[in-house]
Amino acid sequence: MHCGRQRRLSISGMYRHEVRVRYGDCDMQKVVFNAHYLAYSDDAVMCWFSARLGDRMHEFDCMLKTVNIVWHRPLRLGDTAQLDCTVKRWGNSSFDVLISGQVDGEPSFDTTIVYVSTTPGAPQVVPVPDWVRAALRQDEQLATA
Repeated sequence: MHCGRQRRLSISGMYRHEVRVRYGDCDMQKVVFNAHYLAYSDDAVMCWFSARLGDRMHEFDCMLKTVNIVWHRPLRLGDTAQLDCTVKRWGNSSFDVLISGQVDGEPSFDTTIVYVSTTPGAPQVVPVPDWVRAALRQDEQLATA
């Protein structure tokens, strides 16, 4: 995971993570192999969590329950994709994250991941902590300020 300079907001106020498409990510058709879209999405979410949860990240854990990817256009070798992350739904112990991938403003893919909050290091389902909700809502508050 490389988060580096990714800690910024997009115009819409969402956390933005950038990914440069590498040669090894592409298939024989010279487009990104489908499994890499999920890896890009997962990396973006982990960098977002790291940026927002900071030193407390080890106090929170979650597991992927469901994932859905919708493709609009392929990513190609050399593209720099911007991945915007936001929470679309909060439940008691779960939440839906939308990762919208684009290149130069043109939609490429949307990934929706349902995460379930768990006890750190264990698969026991627990409510999403209030401090996690507040931290991940920072982007929403900055966008409306």
